[in-house]
Amino acid sequence: MPAARFLVVLDADSTLIRNEVIELLADEAGRGAEVAAATEAAMRGEIDFATSLRSRVAALEGVAVESFARVIARIEPTPGVRELIGGVHERGGRVGVVSGGFHEILDTVAPSLGVDLWRANRLEVVDSVLTGRVSGPIIDGAAKVSAMQEWAADAAVPPSLTIAIGDGANDLPMIAAAGLGLAFNAKPKVRERADLVVGPVDLREVLSLLP
Repeated sequence: MPAARFLVVLDADSTLIRNEVIELLADEAGRGAEVAAATEAAMRGEIDFATSLRSRVAALEGVAVESFARVIARIEPTPGVRELIGGVHERGGRVGVVSGGFHEILDTVAPSLGVDLWRANRLEVVDSVLTGRVSGPIIDGAAKVSAMQEWAADAAVPPSLTIAIGDGANDLPMIAAAGLGLAFNAKPKVRERADLVVGPVDLREVLSLLP
């Protein structure tokens, strides 16, 4: 990977995009409200993320993979996301997204927004239907830190020139590990512990903080 001047790593759900993808998928199973409540508790840090994710993914059992296209059509990019990504690239930086959501959606959404690197969970599929299980290791808070550090090393970016942006409790480890940790559209626990809080839900607010 070519070197970069700095690295910006964003969470996906409620940061890169306005939506919580697992809730959109749960709508396909008629369980949207149930999963939304569990997601909110996980993002506030009230429940272990991996345990919560497994229970929420279990609610997706039986959803057909053809529903992915309908979910992608409902995705709303966060205001200012394209401007932020463009600004990072203009300044010689790189943009990564690491998500507790799913590759099945992010593999379309991330490149469409100009994201350079992304990592997320994968849903187990059998006969074109979700089994209700996650395939492979879960992307939790520790995995988010690992991704950010791996991408920074690959691009010869020192830790001091990494910026992490997130909203939920599972973003706190990477916010703490980054050179600059930003709470964006964030839960109270994240706002308390981030280096800076971005008030407006508009990622253009981050442009002035880029190195």
